[in-house]
Amino acid sequence: MDRPFSRALDRATGARPIPGNLVRHLALSSDALEAMLQMIASAQRTIHFENYIIHDDETGSRFATAWAERARAGVRVRILYDAFGCRSTSAGFWRELRDYGVDVRPFRPLWTSGPIEAFSRDHRKLVVVDGERAMTGGLCIGDEWAGDPRVGQPCWRDTMVVVCGPAVAALEASFARMWARAGPPLPDDETASGPDECGPSAVRVVEGFPGQSRIYRAVQLLAAAVTERLWITDAYLVAPPSLYAAFVDAARSGVDVRLLLPGTSDIPIVRIFTRTGYRELLHAGARIFEYRGPMLHAKTLVGDHEWARVGSSNLNVSSLLGNYELDLVAEQDGLTATLATQFLHDMAQSREIVLMAHRRLPLPPRLVVTAAVHPAHALAPPQTVVQHYKRSLRERQAAAAVALMQAAGGARRMLAGAAAVLFLVIGVLIIFFPIVMSTVLAVGALASSFWLSGFALARRRRRRESDVR
Repeated sequence: MDRPFSRALDRATGARPIPGNLVRHLALSSDALEAMLQMIASAQRTIHFENYIIHDDETGSRFATAWAERARAGVRVRILYDAFGCRSTSAGFWRELRDYGVDVRPFRPLWTSGPIEAFSRDHRKLVVVDGERAMTGGLCIGDEWAGDPRVGQPCWRDTMVVVCGPAVAALEASFARMWARAGPPLPDDETASGPDECGPSAVRVVEGFPGQSRIYRAVQLLAAAVTERLWITDAYLVAPPSLYAAFVDAARSGVDVRLLLPGTSDIPIVRIFTRTGYRELLHAGARIFEYRGPMLHAKTLVGDHEWARVGSSNLNVSSLLGNYELDLVAEQDGLTATLATQFLHDMAQSREIVLMAHRRLPLPPRLVVTAAVHPAHALAPPQTVVQHYKRSLRERQAAAAVALMQAAGGARRMLAGAAAVLFLVIGVLIIFFPIVMSTVLAVGALASSFWLSGFALARRRRRRESDVR
């Protein structure tokens, strides 16, 4: 890519390339968890840990033990967790960590955040140790990511990267900004002054903020600029219509567009929404694969042979527009080749989704799941079973609009149907159980009142404290 494109990406992401880093790719979640624990155990000065989900299960207990041990050894350990993502984690888990001297801080507690702010969550995953080494990606802390070989439970498929070099200072500064959003800022002596160069990689540290759409714009730019390939792995792909249109346009122009998505999801309704956009992508020439293994939770992108992106952002509205996210974008780096190799490896464990025409009925082609992709065929063209519409010139000119309508319209129809059923059930319950339903509605109204009152009091308290300071 030329420098004008790089400058455009600088503006879109709000970040410039930081040279001199070494970026190591970890594709097995259990290995990534072990690498995190080793980093924590080696800490001598500071541990800055931020994650959307930290469960109080066996895996969470291993991390709690590691944090407590370093805190007892005099290391300053700070944990920032999202209050919604960790809503099932017991209060005793955090209380015990505090008793050991770990500084634990929730991000936007549900009862004291505003009605609008409560929807913007800290979806980032980051650990920085001693200001010298860092890990980031899509992995959370829980038994799902660790797996259990004793009972034959495989770990989730996720992606993390280990970073050393000057980019670590940018990652630690990013943690410091999020820490300050949840309370008093970090002490000045806890931020890295700038580690020495340790490798050849130039990376952008892209911070996603609500409403700024940084990764959204970056992915759109890459989809418009690539000429050979656009390979995307995503866990919860319900992209905004304009992003679907960018993928469709890229595929129609001859770019090798491939999407690798979960075959089974921990949120089944998201998979249903994701499939509403399949047909237009397949008609345009994109290839879609569904992973046959455990939950695929990775979020990566490979653009041509030059660009790679890995991080916490899913290609859906909540990640791209509403949440706080953290991604790395590498340019002309070995990470691109590594992620491409990993993509082909995952393809070999997936089934391709194709369109097959109905033999007798004059209906649009139906989605068909093919046999597993053989590794030797990973670079082969799409199977001949794929059938395409013979669309008119007007239809071809309106391809982007069709993609928008299919991506958004399917979701609207499903929501409308679900709403109709919900209101029907509520109406029937009110008719046959008026006392019970009136009690439920009254309790709901009182709970909402208490929540809003708590929010108002918390805001007033914070104003008074700031006035005193």
